[in-house]
Amino acid sequence: MTVLPFGDAALLVTHEDPVALGAACRSAAFAGVLDVVPAAESVLLVCTPGTDLGGLRSAVETLEVRPVEALDAGSVGIAVTYDGPDLDEVASLTGLDRAGVVAAHTGTPWRVAFGGFAPGFAYLTGGDPRLHVARRSSARTSVPAGSVGLAGEFSGVYPRSSPGGWQLIGRTDAVLWDLDRDPPALLVPGAEVRFVES
Repeated sequence: MTVLPFGDAALLVTHEDPVALGAACRSAAFAGVLDVVPAAESVLLVCTPGTDLGGLRSAVETLEVRPVEALDAGSVGIAVTYDGPDLDEVASLTGLDRAGVVAAHTGTPWRVAFGGFAPGFAYLTGGDPRLHVARRSSARTSVPAGSVGLAGEFSGVYPRSSPGGWQLIGRTDAVLWDLDRDPPALLVPGAEVRFVES
């Protein structure tokens, strides 16, 4: 674990398991911490101005970080119609047939690592490693809301129509972002996600 100051009101913490670290920081409810923002390899602790960053740093460095499987972050099922425009390309890249891609995507639970890109978009990790595929060589100017894609080690669902370069394998009607819901994001860091073929 490495803990570094990030301006005068935040700490940037790198850890081998940022999902577990983020969950542990939220559970610790450190005084002065306004937000815990996990990313691919780090967690940003945003603090109120004047927070004792040295004291916070010491507390973070002694924090017990448990594997995320030991945390109750909830579980979400997402029904997917697997008819995406890149399904055949993903099958070719992985050496699987279409049914094999679907079985691999639905057969292993995913974990929300962090959010980003757009409100409600979650980067999901931990799926079947056979599905690690590169992004498309050229991005689409418009990807429909609800599109389910793959890129590198990640899977994700586009919460709204936007440009995007992920390999699209299916679509869902799940609402990823709803301001009338608490929390607004359907997929929160640490939650388990299971895709189900519809």
